[in-house]
Amino acid sequence: MLRAYARLYHAGHAHSVETWIDGKLAAGLYCVSLGRAVFGESMFTHVPDGSKIALAALVAFCRVHGLPLIDCQQNTAHLASLGAREIPRAEFAQAVHALAREPTPVWRFQPVYWDALLSPALPPDFL
Repeated sequence: MLRAYARLYHAGHAHSVETWIDGKLAAGLYCVSLGRAVFGESMFTHVPDGSKIALAALVAFCRVHGLPLIDCQQNTAHLASLGAREIPRAEFAQAVHALAREPTPVWRFQPVYWDALLSPALPPDFL
C-alpha cells in the first residue's frame, strides 16, 4: 500500500490535507484525485474534531476549483452531518467517468479558500 500511494503521489494523484497546531500534526486526511473527481481515503485525528477541519479545507479547495464530487466511501452519521449523501451507483459511475477526463487543478491550498465555505449555497451541480 505504501508503494502504491507513493506512486500515486509522484504521479500527482495522491494528496494530504493536514491540520497543524503549534507545529505539530494534529489531524488530516488523504485523498486521491483523478481529473476533477476526488476520492477520500482515510481521516485521522489526535485532537477532538481535528479531522473535521481537514475535511472542511478539502471542501473549500473543491469549491474554489469547481470539483463537484468528493467520494466519501462510507455513509456515516459524521459525514452526513457535514452534508454527505448517497447517490445511485450509476450516477456515481457516470460522474467519475466524466470528471476523470477533465484537467486536474494544482493541489496547493491558499488561505483565501476558506472564504468558499462562507458561500450561501453550493453550486447546483455539486454532488
